[in-house]
Amino acid sequence: MWGMLAALAAAGQWWLARLGLSLSEVATFNGVVGACSVSLFGLSFLVWYRLCQNRLKEMLMYWETDTRKVMEVTQTLQQSQVERHNLSEQLRKLTTEFEHKVQDRTKELNVACEKLRAELNERKQAEKALAQQAQELGRSKDVLELHVQARTQELQKLQKRNESILNSAGEGIYGLDLQGRTTFVNPAAAKMTGWRVEEMIGKPESEVFCKASGESPVQGQSSNPGEQVFFRKDGSTFPVEYVRSPIMERERLVGAVVMFKDITERKRTHDALARKAAELARSNAELEQFAYVASHDLQEPLRKIQAFGDRLKAKLDSLGIQEGREFLERMQSAAARMQRLINDLLTFSRVISKSQPLVPVDLNQVTKEVLSDLEVRIEQTKAHIDVSHLPTLQADPMQMRQLLQNLIGNALKFQAPNSKPQIQIQAQSVRKPFNGAAAGGSEQEVCELSIKDNGIGFDEKYSETAVARAQ
Repeated sequence: MWGMLAALAAAGQWWLARLGLSLSEVATFNGVVGACSVSLFGLSFLVWYRLCQNRLKEMLMYWETDTRKVMEVTQTLQQSQVERHNLSEQLRKLTTEFEHKVQDRTKELNVACEKLRAELNERKQAEKALAQQAQELGRSKDVLELHVQARTQELQKLQKRNESILNSAGEGIYGLDLQGRTTFVNPAAAKMTGWRVEEMIGKPESEVFCKASGESPVQGQSSNPGEQVFFRKDGSTFPVEYVRSPIMERERLVGAVVMFKDITERKRTHDALARKAAELARSNAELEQFAYVASHDLQEPLRKIQAFGDRLKAKLDSLGIQEGREFLERMQSAAARMQRLINDLLTFSRVISKSQPLVPVDLNQVTKEVLSDLEVRIEQTKAHIDVSHLPTLQADPMQMRQLLQNLIGNALKFQAPNSKPQIQIQAQSVRKPFNGAAAGGSEQEVCELSIKDNGIGFDEKYSETAVARAQ
């Protein structure tokens, strides 16, 4: 029984605690309300009823409030669950899409990665090739620099050489731009005009060298050599011969270069030669007149010699005398040659005014006649003359006779003391370039006549003078 009471006591305390009342409050409440005949755990039944009623009301109110809150929370929770479900679906879809996109992107990244690897490999190979090319370019650059230095040195040497040529040239040289202004002048041009080189640079050609003409100072074609009058700084003039040539760069006309030389001395020489030519023409005319008169004057005594020789020969024939006949024939032959010499002298006097036509000339016959004329001198010098067979040429008989007589006569005359002249005359046919044609062009067959002797000869330095006198 005591156990049951203890259990009831414990249950009462639990309910008091559930109702929110302590044992002190119950004691106080009992003093106010009063005791009842029926009590439970120290409280009257009425008190318990009221307390329970009040507490139940409050609990109902709390219950309703909590129920509403629970319902609201339940609704909120349901809405949250719906939203969560929707969000879960969206998240699932997004996750699925994201996974697909990730897979696609992964594939793209893999492809891009492969491409990148390939590009990296290519780039490494290209860098390697570039490194090799850089090394080769470095070596080529060194070699090129050496070539450039060598070429630059050559160009500098060439430029210095050209400048030296321009500066040392005896002719005047100056350059012009398209406007006709001087761009360079060599010292010879400055010396001939009396200017300093730096004074002439940049000035128009008409101000420094010559007066302006109607033609353009710079043309695209070279001009033929011509003559012009140039001015000096002091205003005096001098004649020049000049050539104007264009300066082209990449087929474009950029200027002109003019080369000139002072022909004052040549003009003076030309004038002097003209005067000498006039004097020579007058002298030749006088000589021609003298030769004509002298030849006519010589013919009269020669006719008498021939006439008396013919009479003497006829008398000897009538008397039958043979002694002296050979000398008489030689005299008549010499007179006949003298007659031909006089006629040739008349012909020679007309050579300067009228040339004679060429005729066949037998050199054997001409040589025989020349040796006959020189017979006395040949016997005196005891000369030995060897004459080969000579051809027949188209020539002037008188000139060929005079040529052979002069050469053979000189060979007999100019000998060392106590020596016997040895003379060899021969001819041969040779082929030489046609007169006026270059070597390797058309050729003609000519006769080369040579006369050799053992005479004293002459110094080689007088060869031109000797040939001029022979001509």
